[in-house]
Amino acid sequence: MKITSPVAGEMEVSADRVIAFPTGLPGFETCKQFTLLHTEGCDAPKLFLLQCLDDPEVVFTVTTPDTLGLNYEFALTDDEVAALQLSNPDDVSVLLIVRRNDAGSAPVHANVMAPLVLNTATRRALQKIIGKVDTSVTLKAVA
Repeated sequence: MKITSPVAGEMEVSADRVIAFPTGLPGFETCKQFTLLHTEGCDAPKLFLLQCLDDPEVVFTVTTPDTLGLNYEFALTDDEVAALQLSNPDDVSVLLIVRRNDAGSAPVHANVMAPLVLNTATRRALQKIIGKVDTSVTLKAVA
């Protein structure tokens, strides 16, 4: 699949790099296919681009919770496990959508109340909306 991203330019995305969000994302329900991008040559990227393939104008910056020094747990419902086609908990990866804040506030805001849950084996994902998060912040230098 070939797309033109306003951020990454023209690119070819192979089928094995497509992440399916069967119900889309809240507010972006028609966006069901994405791919993860990172800077080429970077051995340990901390930020990724979640590029929509259905609408190339839609792109989110994402990171893993541990990059921000966050550890938290949440349960998935049976319906969510089925939607992810999840059979092995080790196949789960969690990403957080991050955005830059306006000047004068913290430089980055992460949406910890709506993590993206990805089954790395089936490449199916969803956005988990949670009402309360039990969070523990670990002291970790973020470079």
